[in-house]
Amino acid sequence: MTVLPGSADAFQNASWSDLLPFYEELAARPLDRGNVESWLQDWSTLESLIGEATALANFAYARNTADSKAEEAQLRFSSEIAPRAEEQRTKLQERLVKLGYVRAGLETTVQRFRNQMELFSPANVPLQTELAKLSTEWAKVIGAMTVDWDGQEMTPARMAPFLEDNDRQVRERAFRRMYEPYIEQRDALANLFDRMYDLRQAVAKNAGHQNYRDYAHLEKNRFDYTPDDCFRFHEAVEQAVLPAVKRLQERRRSHLGVDQLRPWDQLVDPKGRAPLRPYADVSDFIRHAGDVFSHVQPDFRREFETMANAGLLDLDNRKGKAPGGFCDSLPVRKLPLIFMNAVNVDDDVRTLLHEAGHSFHVFETADLPLLFERHPGAEMAEVASMAMELLAAPYIDREHGGFYSDADAVRSRRWLLERAVIFFTHCASVDAFQQWMYTTPEGRDADARDRKWLELRRRFEGDSVNWSGLDAERIARWYYQPHFFEFPFYYIEYGIAQLGALQVWRNSLTNRGEAVRKYREALALGASRPLPELYKTAGARLIFDSEGMRELIEVVEEELATLDA
Repeated sequence: MTVLPGSADAFQNASWSDLLPFYEELAARPLDRGNVESWLQDWSTLESLIGEATALANFAYARNTADSKAEEAQLRFSSEIAPRAEEQRTKLQERLVKLGYVRAGLETTVQRFRNQMELFSPANVPLQTELAKLSTEWAKVIGAMTVDWDGQEMTPARMAPFLEDNDRQVRERAFRRMYEPYIEQRDALANLFDRMYDLRQAVAKNAGHQNYRDYAHLEKNRFDYTPDDCFRFHEAVEQAVLPAVKRLQERRRSHLGVDQLRPWDQLVDPKGRAPLRPYADVSDFIRHAGDVFSHVQPDFRREFETMANAGLLDLDNRKGKAPGGFCDSLPVRKLPLIFMNAVNVDDDVRTLLHEAGHSFHVFETADLPLLFERHPGAEMAEVASMAMELLAAPYIDREHGGFYSDADAVRSRRWLLERAVIFFTHCASVDAFQQWMYTTPEGRDADARDRKWLELRRRFEGDSVNWSGLDAERIARWYYQPHFFEFPFYYIEYGIAQLGALQVWRNSLTNRGEAVRKYREALALGASRPLPELYKTAGARLIFDSEGMRELIEVVEEELATLDA
C-alpha cells in the first residue's frame, strides 16, 4: 500500500505525477466488505490532503491576483490536477458502487457517487481544464479593475460607502463609477463568457445531455427538486414577494421625499441619518464579531477566534484581491478560512456573519469520519450561513459587545430583513437568466443575453425603481455577478436556503435556544442524510410554492413593524 504523507501541507507543491500513484494504488487494492471502511478512510485522507492544498492555493491567489507565483499554483490545482483527479475519482466511485456496500450515514454518498459516475466522460477532462483557465483569466480581469474617485485610484467595491451618502449627487456618481469598468470591458467579459458557454455546452453533450442546464442540475446532485420546481419558485416570487417589495420601496421613497426611486437610492438611510460605520479597523471588526457569536452560542466564538489566531481571515478590500467573499475548508486541519472585501459598511457585518455561518458548518461536521460525509449541497450549506445572519442579529448592539448603538442596531436589523425580502427578486432573475441562457441558442449571443437580462429584471423587480437611461449600468449588473462566470447554476440554492433560514429564524422568535440547538444538529449531519431530512432536523421544509413563501414574508413584515415601533 502506498503510504499517504502525514503533513497537512504535504501536497502544497505537488504535480499530477506526484498524486496519480495514490489513486492507482486505491484502484488496484483488493476490495471487499471486510476492508472497505479502511479503503474509504484512505481515500478520504487522500482527498483531504488534495483539498487542503487546493484551498490554500485558491486562497493565496484570491488575496493577490497580481501574484504570478500564486496564479501559477492556483492554475496547477484547478487546471492540471482537478480534472485528472475527477477522472480517477470516478474509477474509485465505481468500485464502491459495484461492491454494493452501504451503511448508515453513507446512503447519500453512494447516491452521489452513482450519479457522478453516470455523468463522467473522459472527453470532458480537457474541457474542464480549459474552463479552469478561463476562470482564472476572468478573476485577473476583475481583480485589476479600478475607478478614479476624486483623483484616487479605487476598486469598484470601494464605491459602496459612497452609495450610502446622504448627498444624492454623490450617490449617483458613485453608482455610475462602480459599474464603469464593467461597461468599458463589456465586450471582453462577453467574449470570456462565450468561450465558457461553448465549453459548458460541450461538457453537457459529452455527458449525454441536451444542454448544460440539464447537466448542471444533475452535476450538483439536485435529487430533491427539478428545473420545473425552479420555475415554480420564480412564479412564487412574483406572486408572494414582489407585492411586499413594492411596499418596502414605497416606504423608502416616502421617507426620502423623492418623486421616484433611482438605483442609487437603495443603500442610503431613508431617514437621512449618517451611514452606519460598524468598526474602526479590521481588528476591531474581528473583536466585535467574536462577541456577537458568543451570545448566539459560546462555541461559535471559540471557533471564530481559532480562525483569527491561525491567520485564516482575510477581510479587508484592496487592489488586486479577487471580488466577493467565500468560506473554504482545510479538511486535514479541520479548519475553515474566510475571504471577503470589507469597506466599513453595514453590509460587511452581514457578509462576515454569513461566511462565519459556513465556517461553523465546517466545525460542526469535523467529527464525521469521511470527507464525503461532511459537505451537503449548497441548499443546506447556505442555510448555515443565512440563518447565522438572522440568529446573530439581536446581538449586534454594543450591550452585547457588537457593532452599534441600540438605535443603529435596529437600523441594521431592519435592513437585514428588508434585504432578505428584496433578495428573492434578484435570486429569481439570476436563476431564470441561467435557465434561459443554457436552453436556447440565443444564450450564445451577447446582445440577446443583455436584452434578456433587462427583460427579467423588469419582470422580477417591477417598476418601484426608475432605471430610465441606465440600461448599460443595469446590464453591467450581470457581468458584476461572479456566479455566472465561476459557479454556473449556483444561485437558486440561495433562494431555497433563505426560505430555510427564515424558518429557523421564525422558530427562534418563540424559542431561541431550541432553534439554535436544531440548527447545530442539522449542520452536524453534514451530507449524511438527504436534503429534506436536513431541513426537517433544522425545523424547516423545502418551499417552492407561493403560499409557503407568502407566510414567511408576512412574518418578516410583522417583525419590521415591531422594529418600527
